[in-house]
Amino acid sequence: MINALTQTLRLARVAIVLARHGALDSALPGALPAPARGALFLLRPLFARRLGAARDDAERGRRLCAAIATLGPSYIKLGQFLATRADIIGTDRARDLSQLQDRMDPFSEAEAWSALNAAFGAKAGELFGELGTPVAAASIAQVHKTSVTEADGSLRDIAVKILRPGIERRFARDLESFYFAARLAARLHPPARRLRPVEVVDMLARSVAFEMDLRMEAAAISEVAENSAGDEGFRVPAVDWTRSSKRVLTLDWIDGIPLSDAAALAAAGHDLKRIAALLIQCFLRHAMRDGFFHADMHPGNLFVDARGNLVAVDFGITGRIGPKEQRFLAELLWGFIRRDYHRIAEIHIEAGYVPGEYGVATFAQAVRAIGEPLAGRRADEISMARLLTQLFQVTELFDMAARPELLLLQKTMVVVEGVARSLDPELDIWTTAEPVVRQWMEASLGPEGRLHEAAEGAVTLGRFVGQIPSLLARAENVAGMMSDMARSGVRLDDATVDAIARARARRDRGGRIALWVAALALAAIAFNLVM
Repeated sequence: MINALTQTLRLARVAIVLARHGALDSALPGALPAPARGALFLLRPLFARRLGAARDDAERGRRLCAAIATLGPSYIKLGQFLATRADIIGTDRARDLSQLQDRMDPFSEAEAWSALNAAFGAKAGELFGELGTPVAAASIAQVHKTSVTEADGSLRDIAVKILRPGIERRFARDLESFYFAARLAARLHPPARRLRPVEVVDMLARSVAFEMDLRMEAAAISEVAENSAGDEGFRVPAVDWTRSSKRVLTLDWIDGIPLSDAAALAAAGHDLKRIAALLIQCFLRHAMRDGFFHADMHPGNLFVDARGNLVAVDFGITGRIGPKEQRFLAELLWGFIRRDYHRIAEIHIEAGYVPGEYGVATFAQAVRAIGEPLAGRRADEISMARLLTQLFQVTELFDMAARPELLLLQKTMVVVEGVARSLDPELDIWTTAEPVVRQWMEASLGPEGRLHEAAEGAVTLGRFVGQIPSLLARAENVAGMMSDMARSGVRLDDATVDAIARARARRDRGGRIALWVAALALAAIAFNLVM
């Protein structure tokens, strides 16, 4: 009960912060239990007197992002995560959260050295030079530029990324609140169960755990470097494994111009149209060919070096898709390039994304309604990202289940296309994508691809044959257990049934009490704040 009240008061603080920033209009009152709806009803008019209603969608998004930034690192990560899940929070709110900037005040150099000493012991002073002012500070970590002395006496510039002190404890505490809210919503408000709130928090917890282990980011950079070793015009910084650990990541320093500074790129003599096309092609190549892509490709994470290479940094968020999704993406894009709506419908059904009972012809009709309006339009009016967004919206009418990996891919494509068009407003997205898609189709679905599939199939069949004896033994054991259950049944004694009922009653009663206490506390606090 004490823990429930603690978590409830923490969530009450969240509601107060949202109200102070005028961000309660972004809440989902229809998806909340009655006490929470009552609290929002009381809070809105009290704080609305100060701020007034948001004038437009852009202001509403700014208010929501400002409130989340005030709440701290955990809520920034929650907002960034939910921005990729329009299937959960809706397209409008996902768009609002996509504006969220991950910037925070830096921690001190003394704290940075404390982290380095904890990670490397007495050798820290030998491994790193003076840190100086951080060049970037985000919710989870900050980055310093320093130099190290090589064996030949030369200096090499490096970037050192260090986790924030105590960030693991902060996230663990806030995740408790997220889980509490998710379980409460699922238990007390049946409509919320459709959104699977506890599973959403589980995914966030896994994502954050990966991001807070900087060895995982180092491994991601290494994998991308290996995948793209032969790709002309693209590279990633090299990992300095000697100076990296769970809480510290060291990379070669990148001297380059960020893609956010188009004027500086043009002044340095770089071809903006070439860079825009290179960005689109690199992203599609990594997604379709490798099944592994940088999922946070905003302009601050992309640079152009002196040789004109595109350089990507900050691999804290990455996306991974399997062979089925890779083929689906390639054939989907190829179908739109060729205006083959029948094939687009077929691949949705073949992949199991759309139930077969709808039929290829009916779904192809819906796809045609998306693709045909593009015919005859100027290249700069055709958006691949917008088309995919419309496609996913249409597939909901055909009972296509949400695919998180495809949603992350689509969200990243929106960002990549936006960055590319900022460099080349007249970019022909389909002409740019066509060589990459055709190369994948020829390599994967041509004779060479068929031979590769046949070889993989033979290996899989051999493994299955080798497992047949153990599978038969397991089947025999299961059959015996089912036979025993059929004869004697599954029984619970009266004491067990009573204990289950009492535990369930206590949970429901405690949750409802905590929620009503929160609603009353919110009303009282808000009243005192505005009086």
